[in-house]
Amino acid sequence: MKPYPHTKKESISDSYFGTIVADPYRWLEDDSSEATQEWVKAQNCVTEGYLSQIPFRSAIKERLTQIWDYPKYGTPFKEGDYYFFFKNSGLQNQSVLYLQRGLDDEPEVFLDPNTFSEDGTVALSGISFSNDGRYLAYSISVSGSDWVEIRVIEVATKQHLPDVISWVKFSNAQWKGDGFYYSRYDAPKEGTEYSGSNEFQKVYYHKLGDEQSSDTLIYEDRDHPLRYFNARVTEDERYLFIYVSEGTHGTELYWKDLSADDDLKLLFPGFQFDYTIIDNDGERLIVYTNHGASRYRVVLVDPNNPHEQHWQTLIPEADDLLEGVTKGGGKLFAFYLKDAATRIFEYDRCGERIKEIPLPGIGAAAGLSGKKADALLFYSVTSFTNPAAIYKYDVELGESSAYRSTEVVFDPECFETSQVFYASKDGTKVPMFIIHKKGIDLDGANPALLYGYGGFNISLTPAFSPSRIAFLENGGVYAVANLRGGGEYGEEWHRAGMLEKKQNVFDDFIAAAEFLIAQKYTSPHRLAIAGGSNGGLLVGAAMTQRPELFRVAIPQVGVLDMLRYHRFTIGWGWVVEYGSSDSQEQFEYLYRYSPLHNIKDGATYPATLIMTADHDDRVVPAHSFKFAATLQEMAAGVNPALIRIETKAGHGAGKPTSKVIDEAADMWAFLFYNVEFEPKQF
Repeated sequence: MKPYPHTKKESISDSYFGTIVADPYRWLEDDSSEATQEWVKAQNCVTEGYLSQIPFRSAIKERLTQIWDYPKYGTPFKEGDYYFFFKNSGLQNQSVLYLQRGLDDEPEVFLDPNTFSEDGTVALSGISFSNDGRYLAYSISVSGSDWVEIRVIEVATKQHLPDVISWVKFSNAQWKGDGFYYSRYDAPKEGTEYSGSNEFQKVYYHKLGDEQSSDTLIYEDRDHPLRYFNARVTEDERYLFIYVSEGTHGTELYWKDLSADDDLKLLFPGFQFDYTIIDNDGERLIVYTNHGASRYRVVLVDPNNPHEQHWQTLIPEADDLLEGVTKGGGKLFAFYLKDAATRIFEYDRCGERIKEIPLPGIGAAAGLSGKKADALLFYSVTSFTNPAAIYKYDVELGESSAYRSTEVVFDPECFETSQVFYASKDGTKVPMFIIHKKGIDLDGANPALLYGYGGFNISLTPAFSPSRIAFLENGGVYAVANLRGGGEYGEEWHRAGMLEKKQNVFDDFIAAAEFLIAQKYTSPHRLAIAGGSNGGLLVGAAMTQRPELFRVAIPQVGVLDMLRYHRFTIGWGWVVEYGSSDSQEQFEYLYRYSPLHNIKDGATYPATLIMTADHDDRVVPAHSFKFAATLQEMAAGVNPALIRIETKAGHGAGKPTSKVIDEAADMWAFLFYNVEFEPKQF
């Protein structure tokens, strides 16, 4: 392997409540500097040199390309006189939006994001139809950035209107009449677009045909620069809601009756609980919330008298997590998670349970969403080894029928999925899915990849990945641990893995690895770990706390500097989840587990492939840059410490298929090569 590039060190340090913390690679935080860009090129050169000498790398890419090449369909939905759906023919960089008048009519291309750029790096990131179906407002993202631009197209003619809305982030169009609400930031200073802190988000109303400069300011808060604001409008366009949040959970909600000349009024104070308006039933609101219900419930609220004592329960809290509620065809559909697998129940709008909608085995379902007048709704069901199958639901008859299945170039029946429950360090029972080829020997010799996330109330449910099939075909064991910090069992499960309890997440992950080894699914010499974003933090913490337990570590777009993460882009929004080094109490526990600050000089770490992207403006690449530089400086032994920096890409959303396949091929090649297991099926 080529020697690592030289990374200069500077004498920079900070004092945190009397603790001096060195930060010699802070210059890498300036992602636009010439020095940083030269460092990126040099690191990619070393990484490419290492990966190129892996003998089966090209065979892995070839097999991944074969597996990926099948038609992928989204669930249809009705807008105005047409049905719409997304489709990727197989290897298209971006999925295409199709239109058809009836379900039996020939579909036609409506909007093809593959025409936005030659290399597929400009993506369609969101769509919003006007309630009459006449217009579509769609968002585009360049090189994976969270910044989007909103454009408008007339559905009947497919002609673009002149309207262009810029500097939008974490917002889509919410239609009202001949215009829409949206949220934006002021234009950033040149050179800070992808790393500068985003402050003072505002809500505007844009009337079609107007210049953005003349849009009406609807809501701002000059006293609280670090808050998100998002507008929502009910289907009948009667009510406007402004959601206010200080981070990734906890909501304050304002409302306005658009049929009257009222001001915005407080509906629910923040930020202890979460609230989502599902719909309105006349003057009353159907609300999904964890207020008074850790596993969520649905209540009916009079906005003019919104105190909890006046709420009417429509769907009570249950033993299983009420993961979400959709509406369509005049009904409500409650999606429950039972040990991370989906169950769906249909309710009427008075809260009467009608029936359970049967699903084909253990998996994850999505869809069943539409307008009150829709007679047909669609939903999809997927598992770890089967791509999404789409079903049609006749609301009046209450019957499902298969609508579209997927043909693939492998046999799903060759694999099996089991769910186990293991004990974490403190005795907590944690569920884990284990997927592998049927008939494997439990002799400890199998290569295994343990994946986790454990944060932000996000649940890891069964999901299909073509990339994973290539690993399973070659005898790999893939494990997904449902760690605390996630949402699998409601808010209590989430809170057991956040702030000062974040170490529980790492303990859960380490215990999952120990279980796989004890049960002889694998051994430390054959075990790899991977995770992205908050999951990248998880991998970084696990590999620095228990380096001897893993052979390979792959932190992807990870939050790795826990003392400075809140100083970039929207990192401040994660303080409610992690805490902040600006607080002495929170600094103490952040410093104890921050991956960057727990790399020990002279320690031996797993073979590490750090993965990030140059346009990641959510978890800025400086996290990965500084972690890589420190690991290369301090780690002992022969295990590689490499960083792969994708260009013209961001945190992951909208990444073109070609880049996804390249990235997956490199990851699997690195894994197989370093667990010393030569794959036979490529």
